[in-house]
This record gives sequence, structure tokens and C-alpha cells, in this order.
Amino acid sequence: MYVPKESQAKQGGTAAKAREGEKGGKRKIVAQNKKARHDYAIVDTYEAGIVLTGTEVKSLREGRTSLTDGFVQIDRGEAWLHNAHIPEYHQGSWTNHSARRKRKLLLHREEIDKLEAKSQETGHTIVPLALYFRDGRAKAEIALARGKKEYDKRQTLREKQDRRESDRAIAAAKRKQRAQ
Repeated sequence: MYVPKESQAKQGGTAAKAREGEKGGKRKIVAQNKKARHDYAIVDTYEAGIVLTGTEVKSLREGRTSLTDGFVQIDRGEAWLHNAHIPEYHQGSWTNHSARRKRKLLLHREEIDKLEAKSQETGHTIVPLALYFRDGRAKAEIALARGKKEYDKRQTLREKQDRRESDRAIAAAKRKQRAQ
């Protein structure tokens, strides 16, 4: 029996509700590139569609994907995702894909032109941050990024640690105040 999407019960807690408020609905994250946020200062982010084959989509849904070596290159007015590892689908046959092939990213012309101009500047690059499904379609979150120096990385870690310690101190003070 078919049940319209509006009348189906919604699942998830506050995180799912927060994602629903984003542009376009829910995001089911498949892979993230945490190392990119550590190695680069993110200047601007974009959402791009990805051209995939059937076995790639099935393999993505299994969630065994890696973006650690991935990068985006603009070639002849088209954006391409290189070195993103989407493993072969284990139930695939001769239609299987190669794991590290380059994949076309779908962006608006203005976005591609802007990314190309900015990436030509010294120290800028385009890196993938995440692969996810939004409304059943595979999307990539890519970022225009500037490489960090070693001391910048240490400074970022120090700030993160200081923020964490201050949050713990505030939480402990609140607990102590409630106990009295």
C-alpha cells in the first residue's frame, strides 16, 4: 500500500530535525574528509551533484567510501573529482566500475568559473569534504580551500582544546550550582 511522504511518521531526533531545515531536506552522509578540515582553511563550500554508474551508487549506499586522497580539478570548463575511492560493488558483474576513476561533478557555470578563477590563485585548491545522499541523489560537498602551515594547524588544535576545556568548566560550574 502506498503512503504519501507527507503522512509518513518522521524518524530521528533533533539532529534529523535540524537537517530537515537545511536546503532540500535530509542528508544521509556516506563519507567525510576530516583530514581536509585539518590540513586546509576552508574559504567557501559548494554542493555538487555527481555523475555515477549504477554499481557506484550501490557501493555508496553500503558506505565503504574514502575521500582522503580526493581532489577536484577543473578541466575544459568541467569539474572532475579525482582519487575518491568508491570500492567495487561486491555483487556486481562485468558492469562493475573501477574504484578510483575520475567522476564528473555537476555545478552551475558561474560556480565553475568562480572556482576555476579562485583555484588559480597561489595556495588555493578545491577539496571534497563529504559525499552524501539528499532526496535519493548522490551529492558532494566541495570546498575552495587554502593550505595551512604547520603552525596554523597547531594553533587550530590549541583553540579547539581551549574551547573544550572552557565548555567543561562551565558545565561543571552549572552542575555544582544545581546541586546546591
